[in-house]
Amino acid sequence: MKPAKLPGLLLLLPLALLAGCAKPAPAPAPSPAPAKHEHHPLHGGTPVVLGDESYHLELVLDAASGRLQAYVFDGELENFVRSSMPSFEIVAMINGEEKTLVLHAVPNPATGETVGDTSLFEVQADWLKTIKTFDAVVPSVTIRGTTFSDVDFNFPQGNDKD
Repeated sequence: MKPAKLPGLLLLLPLALLAGCAKPAPAPAPSPAPAKHEHHPLHGGTPVVLGDESYHLELVLDAASGRLQAYVFDGELENFVRSSMPSFEIVAMINGEEKTLVLHAVPNPATGETVGDTSLFEVQADWLKTIKTFDAVVPSVTIRGTTFSDVDFNFPQGNDKD
């Protein structure tokens, strides 16, 4: 090789190296599957969704006493929501027979909750001491001015399909 061509080749060498090192961009990583939307009842009870997850009821049974409590929660089942209802009903089907539970508002002086401004409702029924599972409906419940009607659920599974 003649020495005059050497500087020109040296100039082309970095370009050739860059061209040889060029690699196609890696394909983007697949996006992860969306996380399943789950609710975890604060008291370990049965979640009952109202509307399109506008609110939830959490049903908690003390089988020894036959006492059923219903807590009213927000759509994420995280924050208590007070209601002005004095009571609401749950109609359970037990061996082909309808049994109506009337849950009454429970005041709580520690939180300032009163009948007409509470997130807790309860009822006592002796048959709740022995029945472990049942299908039921809430005929009507009103939370912050919105009424939810004919809310079907199973106890203890609830009705949250997510």
